[in-house]
Amino acid sequence: MKRLLPLLFLLWPGLMPVAAQTPRLFSDATYVFERGTTVSNGRFAPFYLSSGGQGMLSERAHSSYTRAALARSTAADSLRRWRLGYGADIAVGSHHDATFWIQQLYADIDYGCWRLSVGSKERPMELKNAALSSGGLTYSGNARPVPQVRLAVPLFTAIPGTHEWLAVKGHLAYGMMTDGNWQEEQTGPEGFHARHVLYHSKAGFLRVGRADRFPLMFTGGLEMYAQFGGEAWNVQGRADDPTFDTSHVKPGHGLSDFIHAFVPGGSDDTDGGFSGKSGNQVGSWHFMLTWQRPTWAIKAYAEHFFEDESQMFLDYGWKDMLWGVEVNLPRNPIADAIVYEYLHTTDQSGGIYHDATPNYGEQISGRDNYYNHGIYVGWAHWGQAMGNPLLLSPIYNRDGTLTFHHNRVTAHHLAFSGSPAARWHYRVKMSHLRSLGTYAQPLTTPAYARSLLLEAGYDLPLSHRRLWQFGLSFGYTGGTLMGENTGAMLTIRRTGHLF
Repeated sequence: MKRLLPLLFLLWPGLMPVAAQTPRLFSDATYVFERGTTVSNGRFAPFYLSSGGQGMLSERAHSSYTRAALARSTAADSLRRWRLGYGADIAVGSHHDATFWIQQLYADIDYGCWRLSVGSKERPMELKNAALSSGGLTYSGNARPVPQVRLAVPLFTAIPGTHEWLAVKGHLAYGMMTDGNWQEEQTGPEGFHARHVLYHSKAGFLRVGRADRFPLMFTGGLEMYAQFGGEAWNVQGRADDPTFDTSHVKPGHGLSDFIHAFVPGGSDDTDGGFSGKSGNQVGSWHFMLTWQRPTWAIKAYAEHFFEDESQMFLDYGWKDMLWGVEVNLPRNPIADAIVYEYLHTTDQSGGIYHDATPNYGEQISGRDNYYNHGIYVGWAHWGQAMGNPLLLSPIYNRDGTLTFHHNRVTAHHLAFSGSPAARWHYRVKMSHLRSLGTYAQPLTTPAYARSLLLEAGYDLPLSHRRLWQFGLSFGYTGGTLMGENTGAMLTIRRTGHLF
C-alpha cells in the first residue's frame, strides 16, 4: 500500500480516458494526492505540527504520511431536489499510530435544507475560523473523525415567516469510536482503556439578523456530546462499595441508553448510591456578535464548556470560557484575517466535590475534571483531544495512561493569515499556555508552553481544474510543559477534477 499511493501520481493521466466514460455520478468529483513529512529535533514534534489536523498529524519527532482521496460535494447537484455527495480518503503513515487507516469514507444525501450523512467525515468546528482558532472546547476537528449517522441542517436556513431575520442550523448523530484496539496497545491489558465506545452528538444554533439590512447579527447555540456503551477495563472504583469489580465494566447499550445519551439521564454502575448521569456527557454554549460589512467583518465570540449538568446553567457562575475576536480585513497584500483568543479552564466549578449522604444532604458539584471520565479514558479519539488541543492531548503522555494531565489551563492565542502575492499565502499561529495540572494531580509549580507556527504555501495551476500545492511549515515549542522542540513540515499536494 505504501508503494501504491505514490504510483497513482504517475498513473493518473492514463486513467483519465476511463474516467471520462463514467456516469454522471462522478461528474464534478475531485481527487487529492498528498504527501507530508515532518522532521524535528526534540522529544515531540512542535505543537502546531502535531495538532489541529483532524488526526492526520503525528506527535512523534519524525513522521510522514501519504494520502489519496476522491470526493464529490452535494453542491454538484445544486439544481436538483435530491443531491448526492461522497468521499473516500485513505492514508498510510510512517511513525504514526497506524501504518494504514481510512481517514474518511462517507456518503451525503441532501433534500432541501436537510442532509443525511453516513460514515467517517472531517467536519469543521462551530462558529470559528478553522485555520486560525486554537480550537473549540467541545469539538475542534483536532482528532480523527468518528464514524456516525448524522441528520443535519448544515447551513443556516431561514425560519419561514421571519423574512430571513431568523435562521437556524443543527444536527443529531450517533456513531462508534474506532480506537479501542489502539487504547489497549497503549495501556496494556491491565491499563485503563475501553473498546466499542458509542458516540452521540447534537447541536442547535439560532442566528438573528440580516447582513444585507443591518450589519449587526447575533448567533447563539448549544452543542452536546456523549460517550456511552462499549466495554471498559480497570476503571475507577466505587467509593460506596470497595468490592465492586472494576476490572471489566460493560455499560448499557440498549434503547434506554441511546435515549439517555440524547436526554442526559440514567446512571452508571460505577455511580453506586451516588447521583450521576450515564456515560460521559460534555457540551458547550456558544455566543457570537458579528458586525458585517461588504468588504470586512468583526466577530466577537465566547464559548462556555460544561461536564454533565455541572456548569451547564448559571448555578455556579461561568468562569471557564474561551473568548475570541476575529477580524476579516478588506483585500490587501498584508493580512486577510486576524484571530485572538483567551482560554480559561482553571475553575471547573471549584476544587471541592462532595456527594449528598445521609449525614450531609447537600451535594457540592466541583472538581469537574474536564475531558476525563471514570469509565472512558477521556474526551479523545486515537489519543488526540476532540476538544481544544491546548488541554494537552493524551497522545503526548509517556506514563502509559490516556487521561488528560493538564486540563486546568490559561492561554493566550494569536493567529493571522494573508496572501501577499498571487498564488502565495501564509499563516502564523502563536500560543502561550500556563498549566496547573488537574485538581487530582496539581502541579506544585505551574508549567508553561510557548508554541509558534510559521507556514507558507504556493499554488501552481496546471489548468483551471488541476493544481499542485506546496507548503512549508516551521514549528517551535518551548517551556517546561513539553520541552524544547523545533521542526519543519513539507507538504506536496496534487488536486484536480476527475475529468
